[in-house]
Amino acid sequence: MAEMAVSLAIQQLLPLLRKEANLLGGIHKEFAYIKDELESIQAFLKDAEKRAAVEGDNVREGVKIWVKQVIGVAFRIEDIIDEYMIYEPRKPRHPKYPDSLHKIVQLIKTLIPRHRIGSKIQEVKSSVCMIKERSERYGFQIQPQESSGIQNAKWYDPRLDTLHMEEIDVVGFQESRERLIGWLVKGRVERTVVSVVGMGGQGKTTLAKNVFDSKEVCGHFDCRVWITVSQSYSIEGLLRDMLRKFHKSLPRDIPTEMDRGSLIDEVRNYLQQKRYVVVFDDVWNMHFWNEIESAVIDNKNGSKIFITTRNIDVALSCKRSSLVKVHELQPLTEEQSLELFNKKAFQFDKCCCPKELIDISYDIVKKCKGLPLAIVAIGGLLSLRDKNSIEWKRFCENLLLELNKDSNLIGIKEILSLSYNDLPYYLRSCLLYFGLYPEDYEIESKILLRQWIAEGFVKEERGKTLEEVAETYLSELINRSLVQISSINIDGKVKSCRVHDLLRVMIFEKFKDLSFCCHISEDSQSSLSKQFRRLSIETNSNDLMASIEGSHVRSLLVFTDKEITEEFVNKITTKFKLLKVLDFKDTSLDFVPRNIGNLIHLKYLSFRNTDVKSLPKSIGMLQNLETLDVRGTDIHEMPKEISKLRKLLHLRGYTMSFIKLKDGIGDMTSLQSLRYVVLDGEEVVELIQELKKLKQLRELGLVRLRREHGSVLSSLVNEMQHLEKLHIREKPTNTNEVNIDLHLISCPPMLRDIRLYGKLEKLPEWIPKLQNLVELKLECSQLTDDPMESLKHMQHLLSLYISHHGYEGESLYFQNGGFHKLKELNIGNSSSLRSIIIDKGSLCSLRKLELWRNTQLKTVPTGIQHLEKLKVLNIWDMPTEFVQSIAPNGGKEHWTIQHVPFVKFYPAGGKSVRYFRTKN
Repeated sequence: MAEMAVSLAIQQLLPLLRKEANLLGGIHKEFAYIKDELESIQAFLKDAEKRAAVEGDNVREGVKIWVKQVIGVAFRIEDIIDEYMIYEPRKPRHPKYPDSLHKIVQLIKTLIPRHRIGSKIQEVKSSVCMIKERSERYGFQIQPQESSGIQNAKWYDPRLDTLHMEEIDVVGFQESRERLIGWLVKGRVERTVVSVVGMGGQGKTTLAKNVFDSKEVCGHFDCRVWITVSQSYSIEGLLRDMLRKFHKSLPRDIPTEMDRGSLIDEVRNYLQQKRYVVVFDDVWNMHFWNEIESAVIDNKNGSKIFITTRNIDVALSCKRSSLVKVHELQPLTEEQSLELFNKKAFQFDKCCCPKELIDISYDIVKKCKGLPLAIVAIGGLLSLRDKNSIEWKRFCENLLLELNKDSNLIGIKEILSLSYNDLPYYLRSCLLYFGLYPEDYEIESKILLRQWIAEGFVKEERGKTLEEVAETYLSELINRSLVQISSINIDGKVKSCRVHDLLRVMIFEKFKDLSFCCHISEDSQSSLSKQFRRLSIETNSNDLMASIEGSHVRSLLVFTDKEITEEFVNKITTKFKLLKVLDFKDTSLDFVPRNIGNLIHLKYLSFRNTDVKSLPKSIGMLQNLETLDVRGTDIHEMPKEISKLRKLLHLRGYTMSFIKLKDGIGDMTSLQSLRYVVLDGEEVVELIQELKKLKQLRELGLVRLRREHGSVLSSLVNEMQHLEKLHIREKPTNTNEVNIDLHLISCPPMLRDIRLYGKLEKLPEWIPKLQNLVELKLECSQLTDDPMESLKHMQHLLSLYISHHGYEGESLYFQNGGFHKLKELNIGNSSSLRSIIIDKGSLCSLRKLELWRNTQLKTVPTGIQHLEKLKVLNIWDMPTEFVQSIAPNGGKEHWTIQHVPFVKFYPAGGKSVRYFRTKN
């Protein structure tokens, strides 16, 4: 009877529901329509941003207002698309429900949301029509046009007012000046291109002008010409400018009927017999050299081309057909910065800083981060103000505000904006993303790249992973001198990076214009913007959170060091349901809300270095998640629902137990990095068999390995042909007799990084065969035979680390001809090692050597004086005899390390570090 009642109810409901469904059927077409319109709006925004960059102030402000309105419409369309995607996927039928009942349940569940989405689509369509009408009226492009420069634009170069300093004001350039003069007046007879590369405001033009006007250069060349190129140029215009400067007696204008070919011939004829130097200042275009090369003839007379640029790729592009020398400018040191600042700020006081202003001056200079343009402009401004400590302190505290309001300082921002305006559109959001991080924050490049990918900034390229494409984006920003490298990995890849604080000022201006991001801090204004795409939080104030409208937010980064309340976190999961990036790294968060699964668009999720202890089951609902980082947390046992994350690429933790999902981990076939998985328990073999299914793995970390699992683990690694990093740590025992028993027959050819923590007794035969290996780390290996004979011919090995009883023999011998590319060598915690012998001709590329807690090593390595490229020598907790032998005040072996620029002693017992520089 019950079944008959249900069947009758279904028959009565279905016609009504079908009618309603038919009314909503058109939503699919409407959805497709607004997706297409979003692409047109995005094309409009590209054109509008270019217009705003080159038009006059009045037009620019009008464009900015209009752009904000259009951005609001674009945000609304993106919200509709994301909401639609929540309800569109069809869920599988529940086995207990008949098909008809399942259809009714699904229709009822989606009826109200689809009604709401349909209404929103109708509202936004009218806004789209308005955009089209006004776009045509204002003459905006609706097709994207990429360009490496802004052509035919009227613009003003603020460097003309601030950067050209008198020679007495040139500080910190002495060494660079001498090097560049040497490159210009010496060298081979073939034409040579000399380039100076640096970020905007770093002093490229000032340095070049100083070199160009030096008596050495003036006396060496028959002909000297300075040509300013900049973003808007034509080759014909540059050639005419060159000819006018060659022939100063000619009329101002070269005949207009001369085409490019005629102009090139005229320039070549003039330069034919001359030793010349031509400066091309401020070159932006990668194709510039191809366009100008044929005019500047190689007359085999020692002629030089001198280029200044913000983009190192411009300098390197000349290599195809000419000798090239590149000088990359570095920021001024603190001492140089203070010297330059005093010359400008106290130019009317004999460049002498009053005692009461010394500390404040230092604080001001520190904020300039070694950028000469900023130091000169700020110093010049303060030279006109009263030397009042209270006023100067107020100026220092409000420096960022001063940069925006004072006409004498606005030029700094304008100069940096030129680099932004020259960026291709796909790189602009990548640069602006740096503004989400706090001031002076060093960003791990891996994190940054994965957040870019989650945001959708990175476009697919055939034959490359998205992360590889993102790496090229970062390299381009670095090459354009917009991003500074903080640290690099041993293989030369960027480990961490940052942007100059003054560049952040420009980025913050773009935030306001483009509604790119909103910052919330303790001192945030009460009237926060309601329209923004990203949120960076440095507070957990619920009052501030309550004032935020979160529907547009796609990225949320939290940086507060204060306690994070449950109320605060729950507001995030309810207000920001369309998030793609959520980062709690280094916060005091101690729980994950149960409804975290509601954030189904989430692609990047980090709880790294928090107090979180477990993950809720709803984590399995995050079907779009690509990165999950739980390193440095108390999360160890992973819920079985993790296996539902089929798009997950990166799963990072320190000791993750997968026993609960041993039957599902093999379904996560997208995984590329997985570290560190605990191999413990009775079902380890089954788990390893599941791991074999992860054919895309590039990084694998395993801990608590047992000897009996060596065979099946070897089989696993042999099958992972994409593997680049392999980290294995044995299960410790009281006797420490467990061996890492790996027998690799067909080693993954791309292996670059191996770290083995556990007993080996002898070096595995397969390790020296890994000719792509870059890093090798052996800990607790208890090797008794010197491994250097086997390792010496590894062609790409850059870093070798042997520690914690990794070697138990008495001597290590680095033979002549071995380890040609090794850059870092770390040998530590050996109780048997008594001597290290280095032949001349070995370790010829070594830059860093660390020796620590080798209790029997009482003499400096024999032959260390042959390591000509050694830059850093770190000595940690070594025997007293060792330290005394190389002490600078009478050590018998001190002469052997006099060529090493930096030597550090780290004494035992936690005492302060002793440091000395051995040469100037």
